[in-house]
Formats: sequence, structure tokens, C-alpha cells
Amino acid sequence: MTRFEPKIVGFLCNWCSYAGADKAGAAQTPYPANFKPIRVMCSGRVDPQFVLQAYEKGADGVMILACHPGDCHYKEGNYRATQRHRMLLRLLEQFGIESERCRFDYVSAGEGEKFVKVVTEMVETVRFLGPLQHTRFSN
Repeated sequence: MTRFEPKIVGFLCNWCSYAGADKAGAAQTPYPANFKPIRVMCSGRVDPQFVLQAYEKGADGVMILACHPGDCHYKEGNYRATQRHRMLLRLLEQFGIESERCRFDYVSAGEGEKFVKVVTEMVETVRFLGPLQHTRFSN
């Protein structure tokens, strides 16, 4: 029997978390191949519809990685992302999607190791939860 390999989509802030992923890559630090990064200019621009669409298109989990508080290139985008994530968790609950399937975290440009750690944790968490029943959106 083969082990379930979840599909994880990550929305990464261009200025911090995407740069952190790049640092991990430059250091040749491996992270799970089932993580698919999407670069956004700011985590504050991640619309909840983007997250729902990722689930609709087959993601088993979604991550939103932002700049640390006080370090946002656009001043307040990461605070907006935090608020949207809280709202998103309540919305996902209405669809029967576990909150563990949508993770928000802070990763700076210099935190390549932290990037690998949070992505690996997310993959392990979702692997434990099992596949998302994507038919939930068609009801």
C-alpha cells in the first residue's frame, strides 16, 4: 500500500517568505516536493477565494506565509492577512474542512530553515488527516 502524499499549496509573500524559500533552495535544504509555492506580492493580497479555489482544484492543504509583524514591505499587509486567515478558518469550518488544513505562519527572508520546518510540519499534519474529500464543494 502506498502512503498518501498530500497536495499542499502555499501563498508566499514575495519579500519575505518567498525569499526564505529561495534561501532554503540556495542552501540545498530539501523540503517536501508536494508543496507548490505561489508567489504573491503581499500576504495581505491573498483573497479567501484564492484559498477556496486551491481546495476546489485538488489541494489537501493550504499555507499562507507572511512577513513577521512590523516587517511588511507594504506596512500592514501581514496584519490584514492574519485577520483574513481567522475569518477563513470560520468559513472553512462551514465546509467541514479542518482548521489544520489551512496554516498561517511568518517566515522572513533569512529563515530558510524555518521555511523547511513549517512546510514539512504541514505536509506531515495533512498526511495524518488524510485526503480532503473534494466533493464537499459541490453540495
